[in-house]
Amino acid sequence: MSLDDCDSAKKPSGAGLLRRVFRIFATRRLFRASELAQIFLCAVLGAVVGVVIYLLREAVVNFHRLSFDLPAGALLSTGQHVSEFRLMLVPLLGGLALGFFRHAARRRSAEIIDPIEANALYGGRMSFRDSIRLALTTMLSNASGASLGMEAGYTQLGAGFYSMVGRKFRLRRADLRVFVTAGAGAAISAAFNAPLAGAFYGFELIQGGYTTRALAQVAVACICSVLVAQALSPEGVLFVVPQGAALTPLSYYLFAGMGFLAAGIAVLAMRSVTWTEKALRALPEWTRPAIGGFAVSLIALAYPQVLGSGHGAIQFHFDSTMPWLFLAALLFAKLFASAISVGSGFRGGLFSSSLFLGALFGALFVQIAGLIYAPLLAERSAFMLAGMGAVAAGIIGAPLTMVFLTLEATGDFALTAGVLLSVIISATIVRLSFGYSFSTWRFHQRGLAIRSAHDVGWISELSVGRLMRSDPKVVTADTSLRALRELFPPGSTKRLYVIDKAGHYAGRIDILEAHDPSIDDALPGLVAGDLAMDNKLYLLPGLNLRDALIRFEDSQSDSLPVLASETDLRPIGYLTEAYALKRYTQELERIRGEETGSDLYSLGQTSQG
Repeated sequence: MSLDDCDSAKKPSGAGLLRRVFRIFATRRLFRASELAQIFLCAVLGAVVGVVIYLLREAVVNFHRLSFDLPAGALLSTGQHVSEFRLMLVPLLGGLALGFFRHAARRRSAEIIDPIEANALYGGRMSFRDSIRLALTTMLSNASGASLGMEAGYTQLGAGFYSMVGRKFRLRRADLRVFVTAGAGAAISAAFNAPLAGAFYGFELIQGGYTTRALAQVAVACICSVLVAQALSPEGVLFVVPQGAALTPLSYYLFAGMGFLAAGIAVLAMRSVTWTEKALRALPEWTRPAIGGFAVSLIALAYPQVLGSGHGAIQFHFDSTMPWLFLAALLFAKLFASAISVGSGFRGGLFSSSLFLGALFGALFVQIAGLIYAPLLAERSAFMLAGMGAVAAGIIGAPLTMVFLTLEATGDFALTAGVLLSVIISATIVRLSFGYSFSTWRFHQRGLAIRSAHDVGWISELSVGRLMRSDPKVVTADTSLRALRELFPPGSTKRLYVIDKAGHYAGRIDILEAHDPSIDDALPGLVAGDLAMDNKLYLLPGLNLRDALIRFEDSQSDSLPVLASETDLRPIGYLTEAYALKRYTQELERIRGEETGSDLYSLGQTSQG
């Protein structure tokens, strides 16, 4: 056989190529149209996420052992077996490496979009390449001993992976948002061996609410990721909670009191990040992580448990009882070490750090309460769990996630009810007094008005430029009124838009006013410019639909011209308030239908039939 024959045998024929293309598009249509196919795909992807999270977690543990010279089985955050030389050196060098890496990467790419921002503004569209970059910088930060966890990298990678696959199958906007939710939830589930907590993390933070239509996809993703992670790591749980004494009625009252105090700790932690950023703002950006790493090292000289995420330290404090003065000092040391780590530019999340802060707070609270009423000390683990849930709920903004994390860690419903009480009070106080979780506070600092992952991106996509009519009836300001009446008789149009000699907008004319008989006597001397009004009332193409509706309300006008730009005042179209309201209502109903799986208009037609 000749080479040409071989090549022809390898190349598909025209009919074969068409069949391959048909299979690709048929598969895309299957996953786009079938909820069952999407559920299956989420399960498969969840298993992949479980493997990735296990590998990342093991990699970070091994990096800690290498960089801090830890013995086998030791965890960095326990603060044991860490030499002072490496403790001072590693965070500084890691900060320098991170600063150079981020400085080089920033030249080539824009700000990385996280899952909450993606679902709120971009319909679930995320860059998987950027997600990998963030996961790597998070791993570098954690390996350097920064007082942060890996959860931000986990959720970014899981959500970015699901988003990439969803876009490959051209999923609808609502379905892609569910995929991002499932990816983030699967990552948290695998990291904490807690499918319920992971699922509700997705619903509360990434989806912005619970919907039955998203339940199956998110649930199977979380379950599959946990099953795979458990198969790879049989020990499963990150910390074992000792069995304490049965709760007394007094404990529930104290849990409520803890909620109030935990809210204050949560707000202080978030504010501290902003204070750190302001303090370092005058310095070159690439130097900030190194300075932050050095500051964390100084804190760690006295309290080495501030290093790392805090998983090992949580177990240490479940198993050990420390004096309350030490706990108080360690609590604030960890709080400020975490704030310095985030504020100086290290990548990572406060999920694990907030759990450790809460555990310290609960241990401190019960130690002090035990000085007054000693029997409470027998319930020490319960108070630590309540503190974990309350502080983490205030910082992360996911109260049910923390409640289910407690339930899955202990299986104790009575204890979970007590944690729920503390969590609700803490989360409510933070929401009413501060108004932000850590994620939304960071958006606020960047100038993004995002309070949750609810889909508001469609509003900006419905711009005036997309909705306007591009055939405005335009006349020059020097057109005589007689000529204007001849060109535009009554009923031909409702409004005319007047331009000056330079083509700039000079006002509008109501066609009925132009034909008003009361001005017939002055007809020979009148021109269009004499009747023009409201030359300051107009829209711009880049305005979103909500801002346009606000301008309609402020101007008390039912139609406004659209000008090219603030500097180019040529009328290029017009938009009516009635059409803007109609499109706004249609989009709201479409989104509601996608979330609930129903359509108001089709239901109405069915009932009439």
